[in-house]
Amino acid sequence: MTASMSGAPLLAAENLIKTYGGAPALAGVSLTVRPGESLAVMGASGSGKTTLLHCLAGIIPPDAGRVRLFRDTAPPLEVTALNDDARSALRRREFGFVFQQGLLIPELTAGENVALALMLDGTPRPQAEQAAANALADLGLAGMAERRIGELSGGQAQRVAIARAQVTGARMLFADEPTGALDSRTSAEVMERLLRTVQGTGRALVVVTHDSEVARWCGRIITLADGVVVADTSGAAGIRR
Repeated sequence: MTASMSGAPLLAAENLIKTYGGAPALAGVSLTVRPGESLAVMGASGSGKTTLLHCLAGIIPPDAGRVRLFRDTAPPLEVTALNDDARSALRRREFGFVFQQGLLIPELTAGENVALALMLDGTPRPQAEQAAANALADLGLAGMAERRIGELSGGQAQRVAIARAQVTGARMLFADEPTGALDSRTSAEVMERLLRTVQGTGRALVVVTHDSEVARWCGRIITLADGVVVADTSGAAGIRR
């Protein structure tokens, strides 16, 4: 029985603590993310939401607590027990990222930006480019693989970033203010595309945002204040139409 069929978690954090210069960024955060779930993390500036995302994704280790990634055919992986190299490999293979500005390479084409995610982990260029073209087409960007990032709209560029995040087969997607640089109409388009990458695929999505409208696209919303969870509520039941 797979994780999604059994209702088992995909990612679980237990009592995460992180302190910077004596000030707590996280003061004991626990949460579970299940396959198919979209989770928004909200909070004021300094509430700990970006630190939480970075700990969940293995970008930084917490001072205490643990993060576990659950897989269908293997014991849970203790993310917080991995060394730097192992966490980097995990981020290349099993985690995907979408950031506010996309962090795409402007000198490369859309297809090359997506293919690079595979090539960095050893996939031969022809296979990587074909997979990239397929991922772009799935996001409504068929025929745009040869365009450079400056030739795309903001929403199209973010869809390239989404394609890059999922082309490796990553089951956990993390998005840090993915609509922060977009207008409201384009934000809705990007959020709809993000949710489509999760629903029915066994993936899960964690979105950090300060925008309540963006958060409501997700199925669940947690709110942080002073490094602790102060609310855990339901968002939208699915993609708005």
